[in-house]
Amino acid sequence: MKIVVAIKQVPARDSALRIDPSGLWIVEDELSYEINEADAYALEEGLELKEKHGGEVVVLCCGAPRAAQAIREALAKGADRAIHIEEDKLVPLAVARLMASAVVPEQPDLVLTGLQSDDLGYGQTGVILAELLGLPHASIVLEVEKLDGGLRVKRELEDGWFQHVEMPLPALLTIQSGIKKLRYATLMGIKKARGKEIRRLTAADLGGVSTEDGGIRLGPVHLPKRSKRTQLIMGEPSQAAAKLLEKLRTEARVL
Repeated sequence: MKIVVAIKQVPARDSALRIDPSGLWIVEDELSYEINEADAYALEEGLELKEKHGGEVVVLCCGAPRAAQAIREALAKGADRAIHIEEDKLVPLAVARLMASAVVPEQPDLVLTGLQSDDLGYGQTGVILAELLGLPHASIVLEVEKLDGGLRVKRELEDGWFQHVEMPLPALLTIQSGIKKLRYATLMGIKKARGKEIRRLTAADLGGVSTEDGGIRLGPVHLPKRSKRTQLIMGEPSQAAAKLLEKLRTEARVL
């Protein structure tokens, strides 16, 4: 199987965030970055399918030059080669169009993306990419099983329900976080990654970005306000329980 896995580099979840002077985004210079969580699970699924059925895993990333760090990490974990579209801050439709132009020559059997990104959380790029490529797709995927000529996947639905779907190949899946236990890059993997191919492209190489791909404008962003506080209820157990019950009724209003 030839599997293309789309990844995105996002600010690390433990980064300290500050709003930039424009008020429209965060200060990025001081941030540390990592592979988007859902994309890391998509990569893990691709690597496991390769180990079971053979083939190759090609990492596809659309992002700033600094995203090369995330690409090298993916190669160190076991991906065979990578394509880096060096474009940043594009809306999902523009990203999907550039990715589609890069994917078509590869003619993959399977395309995997994360369900959504941790930074913007649109959850659109994967399904738009499937539409542009004309591929059958399934979203919020928790399990993938290779069949003769196709796939059987388990999807997460609402209220604890699940759906099992059989679909032909080639196909595109958007992967939910937590699908598998993530592997770490080994020292040998890190060494091998240095010699693996990273093909670098620009939007111009892929036909450019249309002005029609805009349409999303971010308004002012704000750090969340801390409104919760902890109260310690002292005293004998019976008295503390009575005070807690009263607060739950009159303040929290959950009883």
